Amino acid sequence: MGRMLGAFADREELDRPDLNKCPDCGCFFAGDNCPICGKECPENMRAGNRAAVKKKRTGRRSGSGRVTFVDWYHSWWFIVIMMFLFPLAGIILLITSPHEKWKKIVFAVIAAVYMVISTFGLGTVFSRISDLFDRPVDTSLTREEYVAACEAIAPEDLYRAPKAYEDEFITLTLRIVGRAAFVENGYETDDTYYICEAESGSVYKIIVRDCLIDNAQNFISGDIITVYGEGAGECVAYDSEYVPTDGACVNMAYVVRVK
Repeated sequence: MGRMLGAFADREELDRPDLNKCPDCGCFFAGDNCPICGKECPENMRAGNRAAVKKKRTGRRSGSGRVTFVDWYHSWWFIVIMMFLFPLAGIILLITSPHEKWKKIVFAVIAAVYMVISTFGLGTVFSRISDLFDRPVDTSLTREEYVAACEAIAPEDLYRAPKAYEDEFITLTLRIVGRAAFVENGYETDDTYYICEAESGSVYKIIVRDCLIDNAQNFISGDIITVYGEGAGECVAYDSEYVPTDGACVNMAYVVRVK
């Protein structure tokens, strides 16, 4: 006896390799003729001669139809709230949640970026990133080439026109007044800044940013140094007592201690 193909249609990717198959009605049978339409089974549709049916991909991952119930405290909305109110608790909930690993990673990266920006400010973050790729002084020159490229100027000339010397190679001799604790926007800087004045002493100040390419050095008040660097416009420096000092700024690449 033959069987109707209603449940064994090609679109359902089922086959009976031990039976013949009618090419017209799709019925599987054991005899020579289809019991439904009476057509004789051709050789290429007989058992053992037919090509194996290729299963079609549905685009669904195995197990994707299963419903996973997530505890309310592992829900995304609750994790987001905890990230804002109690970051540590939010991180613990994120790690222990049953969510997919890649979603956890994406969420953690977004949360970390938000926390950094909210803590330090967008401008500061971009400035720190920029400093990683854009050194404040030219490192392509040797020390001899750098020193030779610097124009000797008087401290008062730089103080009067800091914009005119911005990004220019300059050298000048200064006296260290003290070390700066904060610079510009009030955030503590990773770089070392010195508040300086002319060698003979003066009321105007020059801010020197330590960007030394060779060996780092620590200077103390009263040291006289010859700076080789590049003009950096103006900035505001704060000493250890949080007293602000406005002045022209120099990015120091090389230095010689005079006394």
